[in-house]
Amino acid sequence: MSSPPAPPGSQATPRQSSLLPDDAVPAADLLAGAAAVPGSEGHFDELRGRLNAPGASRDRLAPLWKSFFEAVGTDGWQDLTTRAARVQRRVHDDGATYNVYAEGSEAPREWPLELLPVLIGAEEWADIEAGVAQRARLLNATLADVYGERRLLDEGLLPPSLVLGHPQYLRPLHGCVPPGGVHLHVAAFELTRGPDGGWWVLGQRTQAPSGLGYLLENRLIIAQQFPEAFRDLHVQRVASSFQTLLQGLLRLSPAGERSRVVLLTPGPHNETYFEQVFLARYLGLTLVEGGDLTVRANRLYLKTLHGLERVHVVLRRVDDDYLDPLELRADSALGVPGLLQALRAGEVVVANAPGAGWLESPGLMAFWPGVAEALLGESLLLPATTSWWCGEAAVWRKAAPKLADYVVAPTFPASGTTTGFPPFVAASLAPSARSAWAGRVEADPAAYTLQARVKPSETPTWRDGALEPRPCVLRVFAISDGAGGWRVLPGGLARVSHRRDAAHDPWLSMQRGSASADTW
Repeated sequence: MSSPPAPPGSQATPRQSSLLPDDAVPAADLLAGAAAVPGSEGHFDELRGRLNAPGASRDRLAPLWKSFFEAVGTDGWQDLTTRAARVQRRVHDDGATYNVYAEGSEAPREWPLELLPVLIGAEEWADIEAGVAQRARLLNATLADVYGERRLLDEGLLPPSLVLGHPQYLRPLHGCVPPGGVHLHVAAFELTRGPDGGWWVLGQRTQAPSGLGYLLENRLIIAQQFPEAFRDLHVQRVASSFQTLLQGLLRLSPAGERSRVVLLTPGPHNETYFEQVFLARYLGLTLVEGGDLTVRANRLYLKTLHGLERVHVVLRRVDDDYLDPLELRADSALGVPGLLQALRAGEVVVANAPGAGWLESPGLMAFWPGVAEALLGESLLLPATTSWWCGEAAVWRKAAPKLADYVVAPTFPASGTTTGFPPFVAASLAPSARSAWAGRVEADPAAYTLQARVKPSETPTWRDGALEPRPCVLRVFAISDGAGGWRVLPGGLARVSHRRDAAHDPWLSMQRGSASADTW
């Protein structure tokens, strides 16, 4: 990974990719007649299974992509343009949308979906699967400790000011043990392949991870465009993972298999409302807003025309702050008064349990190896990008003169501080602007985290009749089975930059215009 020297105790280098140059195969016949835009120097080229470097051969394909194009049997490459048009028509017919607040319009935009999938070999996927499942176990154990005996804080393995000062650490839930001790039911991890061919963790989503519905929509559309390739490559299917999620929730519910499960949505103005509706329909859940629910005698009920009906499980997409106006944000109209008390009483399962949002802070990244050794007795299998929390005075003093070397990210979410902003590459700023940002960090160092610059691998996309490489980041989901185990959904929600240069948006967020891709 493109980064400054790692500090002592940082994670080990990942195993090299199985798609090495020696495994590449001639591409002359398969790529004949197809224009191919050169990749960016210093990025791993997924199409050819190698690092883009001066003098590197461009006439060989990685084995998976060779198999893919052999199965597709493209004639003159015009068929790919036709298939791309079918994808856009299907997205339109399905009404798949994604609302982007930053665009200044209330009208939702259609879900941006690439034609070509991201391909990951079975051996590589096994490494990702093991590493993601391990990190999910670690995060759940961390929540149990921080909301319980607080060993990690007492022994200094996590800085108390970084945890307890986070606006999404919920003091009302200290001492609350959710059903089965399961705090996390779905955890999402942002991954990318670095220039060395290994996979790295960029961050994690633990509050109310989005993307499962869009992932399913992507698979239903793209698999139909390439049925032969989907079959010949023996792509793992994703449907059973959704059943694992539902079964895990029912296993923890006080009513077991007879439980009523609802999906709590912020409403139709939320940016991912389409996927919430889609996911509720697919899982057979009742889609509800906060006003549809009420708490009576520590039990949660759904208001219906026939009276109140008991609710046992809530799969939520409402952020922590808004869940309960009695104990959290008093101005929230999205939550349910008394929900936290019902949770403490063990009368309802809330997935994910409130209070997990602080785990998403990039300032924690450097501390996870030590936490893993303390709680699991294990070394982390998947390394993460190197991060430096500026709340440690020595870190900022050393990093300040070299600010241009880093990505600058907020330690805390925008809703909790006045310093909310999307992560950015400091080198992309003019010297005067960079100096201004250095002054902001100096004034409140704990609110900022510096991260090593990342050069994501580039996956092939189909643009205007040509293969064009674009930076790619992958969101992988781990799902609890409700009995202490984790299942990693085989695939993920890939995000592909709409520009060749990812410096404007280092983590390729959908909010800033990236597209999505299916992952095989």
